[in-house]
Amino acid sequence: MFIDRVVVHVTAGPGGAGASSFRREAMVPKGGPDGGKGGEGGSVYVRADPNLATLLDYRYRTNWKAERGQHGKGKNMTGRSGGDLYLPVPPGTVLTDVATGQVLGEMLEASDTLLVAKGGRGGRGNSSFATPTHQSPREWEPGGYGEERELELVLKLIADVGLLGEPNAGKSTLLSVVSAARPKVADYPFTTLEPNLGVVGLSDHRSFVMADIPGIIEGAHAGKGLGLRFLQHVERTRVIAVLVPLDSPDPQHTYDLLMQEAALYSEDLGAKPHVAVLTKRDLLPPGAPLPTLRTQSDAPVRAISAVARTGLPELLETLWQILRAGVAASPVPPPR
Repeated sequence: MFIDRVVVHVTAGPGGAGASSFRREAMVPKGGPDGGKGGEGGSVYVRADPNLATLLDYRYRTNWKAERGQHGKGKNMTGRSGGDLYLPVPPGTVLTDVATGQVLGEMLEASDTLLVAKGGRGGRGNSSFATPTHQSPREWEPGGYGEERELELVLKLIADVGLLGEPNAGKSTLLSVVSAARPKVADYPFTTLEPNLGVVGLSDHRSFVMADIPGIIEGAHAGKGLGLRFLQHVERTRVIAVLVPLDSPDPQHTYDLLMQEAALYSEDLGAKPHVAVLTKRDLLPPGAPLPTLRTQSDAPVRAISAVARTGLPELLETLWQILRAGVAASPVPPPR
């Protein structure tokens, strides 16, 4: 099950209380205060784990608590500090404080770690309150509370090329042909209900990652269809492949609509380098001319048939050249 958005409640451990104790030892009168300090409460961290691809672990368990610190003891013994809690998430996860809406950070690279809730401090024991004029203090401090907050975790897949198209444009078929991914392929709209990733291999040991998302319809940027939820997964891609099926009544209108939806969702997404891909070329009669497509920024146009496997080497080489030339932006935006 692919889960890309969850809300979890994290609680750092409270600190341990300080001790109120006096030294008691034979032949040592008036030993004085020896109450130790309480241990520090455990903190909660979020860490990027490249072995994960979904937030499924947080779908059924939403409350996470770090260990509390132990109380101080006599003989100036400090209580044991609570263990820190590390929550693993897939790279590409964005962390937001639900209460304030503040973006706390983004997990982009493997082992990226972010403190999301700091543990409470340990309370002082009575030995810390001793002074030349107050030699037998009985004061002690309770431990401090750990931080507590609700976090929204949103996964945005990290890929090199993102496939953008209307339902039944041939995105899943293309991904299944050029990679080892096996997305669901059927002849009805919205076959793809969750994003799919595939590694595309080229000659000379070259490769890049391609992402397929559910179909985009008009108004997707405002929440219609499945687009609003999944457009986030092409935000981090370096290049977009805009798929326009040749059986569309108006290919130019389809292309303009897709580019408009991308720009309305995010200006950065609409400005990314892209390739217009005319799919289902096998549906045209032999020798029939391809429709003329006016693309933004003079983006290249490639015609393919994933079923007949024609035009694919040219398309993949074009995508690779754009990636290699550095025309595209960084694979992922810098941390906020």
